[in-house]
Amino acid sequence: MTEAKKPEILAPAGDPYSFLAAVAAGADAVYCGLKHFSARMLARNFSTSELAALAEMARGRNVRTYVAINTLLKPDEADKAGRLISRLAADVGPDALIVQDLGVAAVARQAGYKGELHLSTLANVSSPSGLATLPAYSFSRVVLPRELTVDEMREMAEAAPQGLSLEAFVHGALCYNVSGRCYWSSYLGGKSGLRGRCVQPCRRIYDHRGQKGRYFSCQDLSLDVLTKALLTIPEITAWKIEGRKKGPHYVYHTVAAYKLLRDAADDTSAKKMAASFLEQALGRPGTNYNFLPQRPKNPIDTKERTGSGMPAGKLTRGIKSGQWNLSTRVGLMPGDLLRVGFEDEPGHRVVKVTRTVPKGGRLTLTFDGPDNKPESGIPVFLIDRRDPALAAKIAPLEAALDKITPREAKPSEFVAKMPKPAKPFRSEPLSLSVWRHPDMRKEKSPFGVWISTHRAQNLPLGRAAMVWWWLPPVIWPDEESEFKSLIAAIVSRGGKRFVLNAPWQTGLFPAGAKGLDFWAGPFCNVANPLALGELARNGFYGAFVSPELSGEDLLGLPKTSPIPLGIVAKGAWPLGLSRVLSGEVKTCLPVISPKEEGLWAVKYDRTYWLYANWEVDLYRHREALVQAGYCVFVDLREPLPKEVNRRDRTSHFNWEIGLL
Repeated sequence: MTEAKKPEILAPAGDPYSFLAAVAAGADAVYCGLKHFSARMLARNFSTSELAALAEMARGRNVRTYVAINTLLKPDEADKAGRLISRLAADVGPDALIVQDLGVAAVARQAGYKGELHLSTLANVSSPSGLATLPAYSFSRVVLPRELTVDEMREMAEAAPQGLSLEAFVHGALCYNVSGRCYWSSYLGGKSGLRGRCVQPCRRIYDHRGQKGRYFSCQDLSLDVLTKALLTIPEITAWKIEGRKKGPHYVYHTVAAYKLLRDAADDTSAKKMAASFLEQALGRPGTNYNFLPQRPKNPIDTKERTGSGMPAGKLTRGIKSGQWNLSTRVGLMPGDLLRVGFEDEPGHRVVKVTRTVPKGGRLTLTFDGPDNKPESGIPVFLIDRRDPALAAKIAPLEAALDKITPREAKPSEFVAKMPKPAKPFRSEPLSLSVWRHPDMRKEKSPFGVWISTHRAQNLPLGRAAMVWWWLPPVIWPDEESEFKSLIAAIVSRGGKRFVLNAPWQTGLFPAGAKGLDFWAGPFCNVANPLALGELARNGFYGAFVSPELSGEDLLGLPKTSPIPLGIVAKGAWPLGLSRVLSGEVKTCLPVISPKEEGLWAVKYDRTYWLYANWEVDLYRHREALVQAGYCVFVDLREPLPKEVNRRDRTSHFNWEIGLL
């Protein structure tokens, strides 16, 4: 393989020191976020002036800088996002912006950004046919879902149009739910993963059939030596390492490992060195997940820990009350960070080491309060460190950075150009029930049906023209051909109105099909006029807005929309969708959180849907929503398993509390 064809090693950076660690380790590109519009808002992130100096230093070493502006954009944020991108373009000059929201892509071009636009994995391009639609939205690269097998990646590569490259994750944390299809944190309290504020409810302990476990907490993805297979797929031009909330120690060691695995894939000694680097990276236990289709691995193992860090020893009771001793399995340095135990367990905390402790030495920790005392034998993990050897490698880069004259931040007066609003909807609003299995004897008016390949024989094809046909939010490569065939059958029987739950699903339809009405579904996460304008430009007739928005935002959006709008006003909204389920969890049986929140899993086609045992209900706001301009009100009818008890409550989602 020639040097030019090697995939780039793309490193994460959540702070300046991690950025420098990535460059020191030999990364080809570094991706990072700003203090606004980043899907990792819990990372430290960067100011534009800070990033400008780092990017200039990186350019001098042929290292590219990508900036993630990959959050959902609320209706009134276009000007703010445009001003930020305008300053980025002028001061930082990033090689690419990573986005998930079509509105951000539109405002970036308006603000004069000339670099590449990369479509985030949060946008969920999960099947090959969708790739052909992306150039129309100005994207030159797409980040593939973590859930794909290497064979599915090959399928995606073969389907990629000229000029569109692919980026694949090779290492880092795995979310239980598919990226961009997780609403768990938001549904429980307004802290949305699509806004970078996920509180990780999937990492908690849950009770299922009387047994407690971390049934949704995944191990880390770690492809290590298996990345050799990716070298045979030239369309995959980047290997991505996840970890913008990680420290420089993790960044340096993971980058160094994958650089070795790329450059010396057949060298046994290099592979051993890479394995050593990954062992020192202080992540969670690793899994190759679905990468090998003949040997897939479930990333959830309740018998193994899923917390990050290297085991550093166990606590034993000290002589004095409240004191505990750690006999260290590894040497500790000043500045090292230790995590005691696991989340949701007594004694869990992060401790900063203040002195050198040799291997086998003792470190004494103090715990105050009866509710915060750990159990004897609780494990302790080294989760980050400030290695002097790494500091020495970074020092020359810091010196070079200090010589760069800071740029004076210039304010931007950018104002976004909005699409022309549609004329107000004058007809009587439509109430639409959407079913898994409709009772045809009772349905007289238009209704919705989820398209399912496993239940194709039960679909109401005889009434195809009156049905609103809903496509699932995730379609995997191994089921795409089935969906294409089923869609063609529906169209041939007169079906014309389709709700697509990813904009790229237009690629599933027969070429040249006429007279079809495409609506963007609520899982498209559409929340602003610019995104709606992009949908209109690409042939969508209407859209169901994201239910995550606040009441104020929901009521204001129709006035600025260029296409008709609908809303999910009632019914079962999923906490998320996943390609896996723990072997210990049985579908359609209750799973209970520490806060007595009930949920259950059900499988449709090749995807698991996770539901809470209480529904969304915005019908008390129906009149206000009608007055605002919504023309379709959806009730998502999900069968309740007989073993699951419906809670005597409903959710208004983020109507009152707002979306952070």
